Amino acid sequence: MGTKRHQCVAILLTLFLGVGGCSDRRQPEGQRSWSRVIGSELRALGYRNWIVLGDAAFPVHSRPGVRTILINDEIPAVLDEVLKELERVQTVTPRIYMSRELAEIPNDRAPGVDDYREVVERALRGYPVREMEFRSLSLLLEDSANKFTVLVFKTTTALPYSGVFIELDSGYWDRESERDLRERLEKKRRLEST
Repeated sequence: MGTKRHQCVAILLTLFLGVGGCSDRRQPEGQRSWSRVIGSELRALGYRNWIVLGDAAFPVHSRPGVRTILINDEIPAVLDEVLKELERVQTVTPRIYMSRELAEIPNDRAPGVDDYREVVERALRGYPVREMEFRSLSLLLEDSANKFTVLVFKTTTALPYSGVFIELDSGYWDRESERDLRERLEKKRRLEST
């Protein structure tokens, strides 16, 4: 009797732990635990901060301005959530960068990369992407980390050069408006100095 009871308890525990241990990937978007983390983190960021959606091998930086958060999901799902949250916040807009190398990787060298490119394209929902060599992106990121916060969401994606780099720009003041303002201020300064 005691053995059957132990077996029954063991089976129930196994079922409970098995169901409770399912990954976020099977949960609907609203129930992903990491989506709440993304929401709270992004609300704190502003103009000139960076967000990196890194692959599984993306290094953890030791610089004080770089924070890394592990996300148990793939880059396209995280990208989709980040863009949705940025659209909700509306104080910043994303300038998205990807490595130039990604477009040149053949599927026979990195199985799944063709599908990945298609899924990322859909997750971008029409946002323009600027391509740069990975080394240049890394240098740009390092320079920014000296002055501004860089938030890295390290994902489970295991494909080379698959990271997405997002520079945050003002959501209510664009570069053209800033350039126009600077030109007007410069004209005013010149008039005042004559």
